[in-house]
Amino acid sequence: MAEMHRVPAETCRAQIMSILSAWGMPEEAVRMTAEVMVETDLSGVDSHGISMLMSYDESRRQGRLNLQARPRILRENPVTALLDADAGLGHPPSVMAMELAIAKAKAAGVGVVSVRNSHHFGAAGYYAAMASQAGLVGLVTSATRTVGVVPTRAAVPVLGTNPIAFAAPAQRNRPFLLDMATSTVAANKVKVYDLQGKALPPGWVLDGEGRPITDAALGWDTVMKQPKGGLTPVGGTPEMASHKGYGLGMMAHILGGVLSGASFSPIRVRTQRPQDPDDIGHFFMALDPDAFREEGAFERDLDDAIDVLHAAPPADPDRPVLVAGDPEAASRAERLRDGIPIPATLAARLREVCARAGVPCLLP
Repeated sequence: MAEMHRVPAETCRAQIMSILSAWGMPEEAVRMTAEVMVETDLSGVDSHGISMLMSYDESRRQGRLNLQARPRILRENPVTALLDADAGLGHPPSVMAMELAIAKAKAAGVGVVSVRNSHHFGAAGYYAAMASQAGLVGLVTSATRTVGVVPTRAAVPVLGTNPIAFAAPAQRNRPFLLDMATSTVAANKVKVYDLQGKALPPGWVLDGEGRPITDAALGWDTVMKQPKGGLTPVGGTPEMASHKGYGLGMMAHILGGVLSGASFSPIRVRTQRPQDPDDIGHFFMALDPDAFREEGAFERDLDDAIDVLHAAPPADPDRPVLVAGDPEAASRAERLRDGIPIPATLAARLREVCARAGVPCLLP
């Protein structure tokens, strides 16, 4: 087991802010980005929080990330808007976009905002939760940079992990919060199985002939190095309805990428130079349930539905039935109390980022 340290959330926040500030990001953009990243780590989504600093540093050093980005509105009417992220990190324009969608929804019942010319924006669930915290229903999707997911019946990867997040407010229960990739599993999980010497479940990774790969080392090599084969859409195999995950992944791209005018990864990589921006697109919708129901009726009905789900008899008495958002809430409470787990390998990589930025490393 790799050595692990527990780091207080505020220490992680201070470390992120010091690095982003040293890179020259504007103060408010630093604050927004650090907030999203820390909340993502607290919710247990370790792949999209402080660990992303290495990837952001690489983009910065290649020159494709605009650290002085000033997102701006390109088009707007009472219920919609289109933002240009100015080739900066995706967190600040995404916070701005959902705030704008929320304001429009409160005024008109619905608000829809798209973002283009962006980079990685962290966990989609953060922005959907902004809507539910404001008493609104939120829907978020995004295009992606990485191409690693093989469409049903295909031999080569074409899509990314294209996320979908959905949130809805309740009253006595915590908000419903679904945050999912449209791939069966993340690439890093394949790597973990390889490191642990465990066989992959059939349907996580396919080879170029559409056959499941269960050897984790071969699966990792296929995902990372081979031109054919890769991760599967949600469902895993055609027999397990992978066409549904494939369709959801494309839906996420249509809303996040096509609607905003952002790029489609397989097309972009044909001509993109290392210094060119990622041009990722995001989609944000906020919907006011009071436009449809009397005040509080939506939340009461959702509470009743959530109560029924929680009361469903579990197959294993030690593993009660959960509702989307429950695991993240439990993780947040535990990590606020005990700290965010930072593996020694990650801390070593982050120390290198700090050294390049010329800031003290606050991590153990």
